[in-house]
Amino acid sequence: MVRMSAEERRESVIRAAMSEFARGGYHGTSTETIAKRVGVSQPYLFRLFPGKKAIFLAAAERCMEDTRRTFAESSEGLEGEEALHSMANAYTRVIAEHPERLLMQMQMYVAVAAAEQAGDHELGEAVRAGWARLWDTVHLPLGADVKETTTFMAYGMLVNCLVAMGFPPDHRVWEGLYPSARIDGKLEARLEK
Repeated sequence: MVRMSAEERRESVIRAAMSEFARGGYHGTSTETIAKRVGVSQPYLFRLFPGKKAIFLAAAERCMEDTRRTFAESSEGLEGEEALHSMANAYTRVIAEHPERLLMQMQMYVAVAAAEQAGDHELGEAVRAGWARLWDTVHLPLGADVKETTTFMAYGMLVNCLVAMGFPPDHRVWEGLYPSARIDGKLEARLEK
């Protein structure tokens, strides 16, 4: 059996944490569950990360960065309407093929709201910084137009909410979305399950 380096193990913890937190949220996911999924002991897990909050932060930052990279790669060399449609289509594919990313995003927002209510601002600061990077990544290809960027991000959040709530692809709530944000066949098949 090939031994993993600490960095490879850390990466596997982040991937496992994204999946587990996506399903159970911050408070509903134990570090024991994450450790079992990765195949390590809890003491080893805590050698890689100082605590549950650090694991969640790493998973949240990875989730935001993966989404940012999706937008950057899909809009490379494009601008305006072409960039908008390319980013929307790429994001639709991502949430169809990797639903844990969408669920992790939703769990991040819930965790930030709860932490902020409790006076803990560390998670909120990290997620807001990630959101700002997302905004900037989308903003330039859309011609640095604040209205276009706001509309794009708003549609994205609407798609997130509709998918998370399980609206079927033929439901009337999808009718108002611009064509590139409509559900493609892969997401449609996922929603019908």
